[in-house]
Amino acid sequence: MKVGLDLIPKPLMQVLAQLPDSYLVGGCVRDLILGQRPSDYDTEVFGVTYDGLKEQVSRFGKAEIVGNSFGTLKLWLPGEKKEFDFALPRQEVKKEKGHKGFEVIHRSDLTLRDAAIRRDFTINALYLDPGTGEIIDHFNGIEHLQNRVLKHTSDAFKEDPLRVLRGMRFVSRFDLAADPETLALCRSIKNTFGELSKPRLWGEWSRWAAQAVKPSSGLKFLRDCEWIEHFPEVAALVGVPQDPEHHPEGDAFVHTCHVCDALAQLSEWQESSPERRMALMFAALAHDFGKAVATETQPDGKITSYGHEEAGMPLAASFLARVDAPNQICEVVTPLVRHHMVRNPEPSAKWVRRLTLKAAPATLQDLALILTADQFGRPPKPRILPGEIVKMRQLAESLKIDQKAPKPLLLGRHLVACGIQPGPGMGKILKSAFEAQINGEFSNEQEAGKWLDALLSAKPPIEIS
Repeated sequence: MKVGLDLIPKPLMQVLAQLPDSYLVGGCVRDLILGQRPSDYDTEVFGVTYDGLKEQVSRFGKAEIVGNSFGTLKLWLPGEKKEFDFALPRQEVKKEKGHKGFEVIHRSDLTLRDAAIRRDFTINALYLDPGTGEIIDHFNGIEHLQNRVLKHTSDAFKEDPLRVLRGMRFVSRFDLAADPETLALCRSIKNTFGELSKPRLWGEWSRWAAQAVKPSSGLKFLRDCEWIEHFPEVAALVGVPQDPEHHPEGDAFVHTCHVCDALAQLSEWQESSPERRMALMFAALAHDFGKAVATETQPDGKITSYGHEEAGMPLAASFLARVDAPNQICEVVTPLVRHHMVRNPEPSAKWVRRLTLKAAPATLQDLALILTADQFGRPPKPRILPGEIVKMRQLAESLKIDQKAPKPLLLGRHLVACGIQPGPGMGKILKSAFEAQINGEFSNEQEAGKWLDALLSAKPPIEIS
């Protein structure tokens, strides 16, 4: 099989032309087969030393060898925003626990097959000859990619438990089904989870959240290989019953899978920044964590989950800490979990303003997307967006607070200009002013000034509580 080379940056092709025994490898080859422009390009070069390789590529740009044991040469080319990675073929022998417990042996005499066998999945064990466009495939990776199958390359897979979470990410990103043998191999090493550092967990979960085309595939992969046990907040959703009238799709885990998929299908999510996609996807994942502790079956047989949105906040925070999510992600996710059940058939400007403050630092746009995904994640119910969600968003947009919460119009400097000195009295006035602003008593700085004048000139003086 051959692929076109037009998606490969020309400056990189010029370098590769001077390295006759070099091959593009891994994810970039997979992406080229899929007709996608790779975000990264990895090259393996045979028959040279690192010093020799650095000498050759330094003619084209800045070259630097980084990393201790794995020794990657990074090349920065003029006009290109990202660096390019070059490595020598290597063998890895597991000596100790953890991802640093490998002895790496660089061998220029390795065959392409021997170099490929150390890679995690067959779809990532593909080599591309940049001179001909020919794909070199020793483990049926092309067939697996075409048939949407994720299969490990060899038993060496089990030496690095991170590969299980990479599997979670790949099945979600490319909508793959894991081979039964791969699932069995993952199950056999689930006790090695403790070898993974938190930064490595975040590396895979963050990509799942930002890149997934069908995020439910990754969640089901974790369930099927039993690694879901290591994420108890997610595992607890499995088997939690729901009211069949409102949730005909099944239990809370099934619903969560549908909600995550529905979010990934929304064009606004797809067009958002990676950071926003991550926060929203984690909110979709965590939105019903609280059902695991709040769900009850009433005497009449009705299933309820009263208060699950509030109960879910600490569980969402616990999960995010478990996967080492940065604080700014957690700060957005938890209010979205808390308010994902918000409803108001006739939202007013005052109500919407208050909701923006409750949801912050998440925005009303963020909340609307979670509400939409939650509504759409209930098949076979039709995907009809309730009018109240539409009204809420339209009102927020008209008030220009859909992307940020309102900020106080009346500030301390305005009060100082009126002769009011800083202190408890000023604080009470500012608090009262912001309350009046949220209630719609003024909407710009000029009106705020009139409100303040009326307050200060009132006879008798208006008491501020």
